[in-house]
Amino acid sequence: GMNAAVRAVTRMGIYVGAKVFLIYEGYEGLVEGGDNIKQANWLSVSNIIQLGGTVIGSARCKAFTTRAGRLRAARNLVEHGITNLCVIGGDGSLTGADIFRSEWGGLLEELVRDGQISEEVAQKNCHLNIVVLVGSIDNDFCGTDMTIGTDSALHRIMEVIDAITTTAQSHQRTFVLEVMGRHCGYLALVSGLASGADWLFIPESPPEDGWEDLMCERLGETRSRGSRLNIIIIAEGAIDRSGKPISSNYVKDLVVQRLGFDTRVTVLGHVQRGGTPSAFDRVLSSKMGMEAVMALLEATPDTPACVVSLSGNHVGVTVLHLSPCKTKDVQKAMDEKRFEEAIQLRGRSFENNWNIYKLLAHQKPAQEKSPFSLAILNVGAPAAGMNAAVRSAVRIGICQGHTIYVVNDGFEGLSKGQIREVGWHDVAGWLGRGGSMLGTKRTLPKTCMEKIVENVRKFNIQGLLVIGGFEAYGGLLQLVEARGQYEELCIIMCVIPATISNNVPGTDFSLGSDTAVNAAMESCDRIKQSASGTKRRVFIVETMGGYCGYLSTVTGIAVGADAAYVYEDPFTIHDLKANVEHLTDKMKTDIQRGLVLRNEKCHEHYTTEFLYNLYSSEGKGIFDCRINVLGHLQQGGAPTPFDRNYGTKLGVKAVLWMSEKLQEVYRKGRVFANSGDSACVIGLRKKVVAFSPVTELKKVTDFEHRLPQEQWWLNLRLMLKMLANYQISLTEYISGQMEHV
Repeated sequence: GMNAAVRAVTRMGIYVGAKVFLIYEGYEGLVEGGDNIKQANWLSVSNIIQLGGTVIGSARCKAFTTRAGRLRAARNLVEHGITNLCVIGGDGSLTGADIFRSEWGGLLEELVRDGQISEEVAQKNCHLNIVVLVGSIDNDFCGTDMTIGTDSALHRIMEVIDAITTTAQSHQRTFVLEVMGRHCGYLALVSGLASGADWLFIPESPPEDGWEDLMCERLGETRSRGSRLNIIIIAEGAIDRSGKPISSNYVKDLVVQRLGFDTRVTVLGHVQRGGTPSAFDRVLSSKMGMEAVMALLEATPDTPACVVSLSGNHVGVTVLHLSPCKTKDVQKAMDEKRFEEAIQLRGRSFENNWNIYKLLAHQKPAQEKSPFSLAILNVGAPAAGMNAAVRSAVRIGICQGHTIYVVNDGFEGLSKGQIREVGWHDVAGWLGRGGSMLGTKRTLPKTCMEKIVENVRKFNIQGLLVIGGFEAYGGLLQLVEARGQYEELCIIMCVIPATISNNVPGTDFSLGSDTAVNAAMESCDRIKQSASGTKRRVFIVETMGGYCGYLSTVTGIAVGADAAYVYEDPFTIHDLKANVEHLTDKMKTDIQRGLVLRNEKCHEHYTTEFLYNLYSSEGKGIFDCRINVLGHLQQGGAPTPFDRNYGTKLGVKAVLWMSEKLQEVYRKGRVFANSGDSACVIGLRKKVVAFSPVTELKKVTDFEHRLPQEQWWLNLRLMLKMLANYQISLTEYISGQMEHV
């Protein structure tokens, strides 16, 4: 994701009228100077967004840790008149930036004393502003929810785990996987949660003494129940209660000696740092890069060095010097064996992940059988992550002692009685499966209401969990509106939004949209690459999403598209003309290819064919055109790490909420719920998981176009246009507020 950040900072800098320099080889280039500091133009960062690593190089630098080194660095900056620095890096880079900034005044005085610069030059450059973007696959930085590169590292880990699972299943093997992360267990924890690993070692929470017996007993138990494989994930910094390291080979030998299982160790190593960045990382880095430039623009001499951070889905700016200290607190807690506290210091999301992993990894008998029965079904088009949500909902329901039914083929299956009770092990191995294992249909309840009611009565269903897209939400609304006629429908109901279109009201993200954006992005990367070396070419790519332009817009940012046409952002023939001219001008430079995305229903008359004809005739002699309709590849594929975990969390939260509601409305041995808040959509809004009553959401829904009336992602469209070099006035750009954390 670093290249996306370099691209965004460079282009946004040029956009606001600043001179932008790229410094090659990190702080080393800053100290060495010379050719390592080069002025950039718009095209310097063209076609790098899809590359892994960083095109400007990065190096650990001994010299910069000394004052003499920093003195040379200051001199090089002053020579180029640079007083604003944007640093992208991990812990070391942050510490370096903070020290450099605090010494700046002193360094300039020294340069004046030594006669290397004049008093006048020192005056002109007397303030250095620094903004930091945290790039680290460990995600061990306390001031931000996600660091640049973490999501891509998780993609690499999950690709390996998926591949290993197939071989382990064929050979009935046990695999011990060692993942990176130094002293932070984030990667191990999230990949353990996303793969349903049998056992997990993280440094923040060492296993209890005598864990060897417990682990072997549990692995043996899983096998005796018919599982053909075991997966054990171990963080490279794993330790036991006394602080002694636990190595992957020790774990392997243990399993071989005690259980005699065929066991292999795989150390993932630097695979995790490489490869093409995920969509999340590209979009995050682009947003952070633009925010960094705004922060530098608005900085005054009193502004402290600051960090661009992510909170929920909002990118803001936090003050630097506090965050690394918080990160060091975690290490201190671990050294002093205050492990509970270490987990809390890592943040709410880390603690939440750990608790959910422990709940779902291994069946604990329920305290007591509950009187409630819940049914789970999938509705609408398949979306990646549905199975993860079903799995966690089933397991958490069993933990609570409920009777859990699953329904095949959506509302239609509910009306036909395709309903069966499931146990803990029936959903093993579902996490990484794409599509819908239960089967799903678009049928709405009103076509078969009588029969649905009959089966709800017959199976005594008191809670209904519907996982699906706009149909799931619309269907639930129909059930709620039929409560007046049928008392059987006065039960607790919940929708988990799952659709690639991301068009369900009540949530910022639907399950499956991350996987779809990544699929569309990978295709566009290949399409772009297909033109390299040929004559100039523009691709018109059509994406899915119904009337919702989320998929087009986010994919457009991730692949650096020249335009993305969507229904929500109306366009006229004048806009089309401007876009064509813009591309024609661009193609007269060194750029060989253009990419234009079009959402399938963005305009009734300006179809994909129309755009193709328009661009072809206007670009005659300059470039030629090709059409690509991405179609159903956006729906398929294994779920991304985000969708696996998001599905898992939503499944857990939804069932816990339903259990709580059932307790509230349980009187004299029966459930009767008819208030608005007994039928909700669960979703992520900004930072919190919230439950919104469907009757409330109805007021903010455009049913004709199957869209929420207000959509948060529309403000990303400006970023897409700015980074593609459209002339937009800066007053339209709303930057994040400075927060002191």
